[in-house]
Amino acid sequence: MANRIVLNETSYFGAGAISVIPQEVTDRQFKKAFVVTDKELLKFNVAQKVTNVLGDAGIPYEIYDNVKPNPTIENVLTGVKAYAVSGADFILAIGGGSSIDTAKGIGIVTNNPDFADVKSLEGVAATKNKSVPIIAVPTTAGTAAEVTINYVITDEDAVKKMVCVDPKDIPVLAIVDPEMMTSMPKGLTAATGMDALTHAIEGYITKGAWVMTDMFELKAIELIAKNLPTAVFEPNNIEARDGMATAQYIAGMGFSNVGLGIVHSMAHQLGAVYDTPHGVANALLLPYVMEYNAPATGEKYKEIARQMGVANVDNMSAEEYRQAAVDAVVTLSKNIGIPQKLVEIGAKEEDLQRLAEMAYADVCTPGNPRDTSVEEILEIYKKAFK
Repeated sequence: MANRIVLNETSYFGAGAISVIPQEVTDRQFKKAFVVTDKELLKFNVAQKVTNVLGDAGIPYEIYDNVKPNPTIENVLTGVKAYAVSGADFILAIGGGSSIDTAKGIGIVTNNPDFADVKSLEGVAATKNKSVPIIAVPTTAGTAAEVTINYVITDEDAVKKMVCVDPKDIPVLAIVDPEMMTSMPKGLTAATGMDALTHAIEGYITKGAWVMTDMFELKAIELIAKNLPTAVFEPNNIEARDGMATAQYIAGMGFSNVGLGIVHSMAHQLGAVYDTPHGVANALLLPYVMEYNAPATGEKYKEIARQMGVANVDNMSAEEYRQAAVDAVVTLSKNIGIPQKLVEIGAKEEDLQRLAEMAYADVCTPGNPRDTSVEEILEIYKKAFK
């Protein structure tokens, strides 16, 4: 079996990294930017940090801000139309996973019009052409969309989240600047940080994991455990923000290539049905799924516990270090204010059966380390309910 690694071409890291954008645009002979962002980032002058850099360099741009927190097919389709008339030749995505995922959908459909319905992009689509070139500037430290081959679009008609997997969507350039993340409110910092932890843990224990991706995910877990509480409670701490920005990126380097598991399968349904923020859904479900998966993880929970700061793991039994890993995740989650039960986010008990059926059919389910069923997923939902 051959293990494949697909990464973006170039990335810049560190405070002030957005300053390199004009030179990169010039070097790539791009002429005009189609800026994909959301209304909140414009309202609070976050996106303007980047558009001002463009303006100062004399690079023309057009803004598209029809992006929802859980982006929809409509967001992609209106974006495709707007891009077509904009005269732009590259996309500049500014935001969290929502903006970058919308940009990926726009870029792929623009260059692959056979997939103009967007729905046909679900799963591994047989696109022929690379996306319109995308420069991604993340403003959250969670999704790692700037380095992954995945994007998620909500099909509102079918009430489902479509996970689209396509190496042709990967941004050509990522600018991971922690100064772009300091305006995140505490709740968003917590949720996106736990999203990154979920990526790291699921990427580490998934069936497709191997030595190179294990290296990425373990380092990501260590960095998140060290930096997330500080990033939540000291929002202007650039060192903590930088640690989280790096952690979520390297977690993405891993999971993008080996897949995830049923935390994501189950979280996707909460986003589709209740419009729950993806990071919150992942964070809430992670400990419950970790408990369920523990028997199928060998000694990996020992290393998770170690990277989470648990002492004396080498003297623990398998049962003890597995519980210690779960407990460490729960402690972190509670300390930064993550909801612990589905009832707290508006889930309804009568929906659980449908959610379980949808989760079982999700593209992330086959990667779970423990083979599962609708009935077993339903039991996890029930345990997490109240």
